[in-house]
Amino acid sequence: MEVIIVDENELERKVNEFRKNGKDRIHVLTDFDRTVTKAFVDGKKVQSIISIIRDGSYISKDYAKKAHELFEKYHPIEIDSDMPLDEKKKFMDKWWREHFKLLIEYGLTKSDIERAVKSPLIQLRHGSEKFLYELNKNEIPLVVLSSSGLGGEPISMILRNNMVDYPNIEIVSNTYEWDRNGRAVGIKEPVIHVFNKDEVSLKGLPIYKELLERPYILLLGDSLGDLGMVEGFPYKEVIKVGFLDNGFGDLSKYKEVYDIVIAGEGDFSEVNRILKEILD
Repeated sequence: MEVIIVDENELERKVNEFRKNGKDRIHVLTDFDRTVTKAFVDGKKVQSIISIIRDGSYISKDYAKKAHELFEKYHPIEIDSDMPLDEKKKFMDKWWREHFKLLIEYGLTKSDIERAVKSPLIQLRHGSEKFLYELNKNEIPLVVLSSSGLGGEPISMILRNNMVDYPNIEIVSNTYEWDRNGRAVGIKEPVIHVFNKDEVSLKGLPIYKELLERPYILLLGDSLGDLGMVEGFPYKEVIKVGFLDNGFGDLSKYKEVYDIVIAGEGDFSEVNRILKEILD
């Protein structure tokens, strides 16, 4: 793991601003897959929660084959740092919708998700439990804004399985429509993918008014698209921390937009250090 602080003076200025305004003026905005969770487990690359379903035998071989074909087609576009964002958005929207259609066609159920989240390949990054504990202890709201192909339910399950499903956590993600037997029959709009988080409004959240009173944001992400999470929000200051695991992006691009880049198979030690500095 390598911690890269892009501009130490600027980071120190931001930390001092956060500290001066106090914890009651702060909230945290984070991605989930490969941000809170590990991107590598025992040397195996773990793309996302949906990749567990895609790579396992939870639904059917036909589903897995077609889902892999979609991945091979669209993933190179997702990680192409030279393609214009507007163009990427169109491809990602198409990928997500085609994959949702596949999952519904092949009969995704809630029990499939419950089994998938128990996979040993889904692990929280070391130190993230401490981070979540400290946020809850200090009553700092945490908003998870995720483009998960399985929606928000598995995120809740994973947090619960790790005993960190604290009441200060709000989850915004894709939402399935289920029939009475727990089978997916549709997906609610808007569809959230990795590059349209700038278009997702937090205004519908029960805690939105409280967030407005907390305009100092600690943002955690693992892609360039995650910076869009703060678009449209009247923030005063943002500290941006990006996780860049091997093979997932271009370091030079990350350094252009993040204050801190945690490169390699990183943990939450630097994030916890920053939080401690802010709260001390």
